[in-house]
Amino acid sequence: MKQKHQEQAGAGIMGEITAQVTGKDGKLKRLFNLNWLGKKLLQWFGLDLKIPFLLGFYDNQMVIKNLVTNAGFAGVASRINGAGTEAAFTYLAVGIGTTGAAAGDTALESEIVDSGLERAAATCTRVTTTQTNDTAQLLKSWSVTGTKAVTECGALNDATTGVLLGRQVFSAINVVSGDSLQITYKFKVATA
Repeated sequence: MKQKHQEQAGAGIMGEITAQVTGKDGKLKRLFNLNWLGKKLLQWFGLDLKIPFLLGFYDNQMVIKNLVTNAGFAGVASRINGAGTEAAFTYLAVGIGTTGAAAGDTALESEIVDSGLERAAATCTRVTTTQTNDTAQLLKSWSVTGTKAVTECGALNDATTGVLLGRQVFSAINVVSGDSLQITYKFKVATA
């Protein structure tokens, strides 16, 4: 008699990015969080319109979902059983690219390499989302020395090149010299 096997729900990696900007006065700056319509206008047409209520809202932080890349999934599989050569994903980078994030991305579109916003090692920990220590967290705070409109960020596994685990594009975060930009990047393995 054949045993019936029950198919298990698929698993995936869910990601979330939280951004905060602290001004030189020590106060949090308000950031625009796009709603569904605002995200679609940004993705389809590159329109970054900040119209409260219609396209989103202002808050002390920006919270957005992450896109895990195909190379990122392969890198995670390698890290699980050691069958590949990928290093741990411990670096965060920000950029000014505006092309929507896609599964085939292998780098940020236009990574920032000046103004105190260069790619850097993050503080890496495990935190609890649903189960104890089920989420990998990368945290980095940059001291800004120039003026930039940050529109993308990503997690990588090397200080200069490396594999791109995740990337996302968002409404511009305008920073000036004296600001502090903090990015918290989370990755959780979850059932689909």
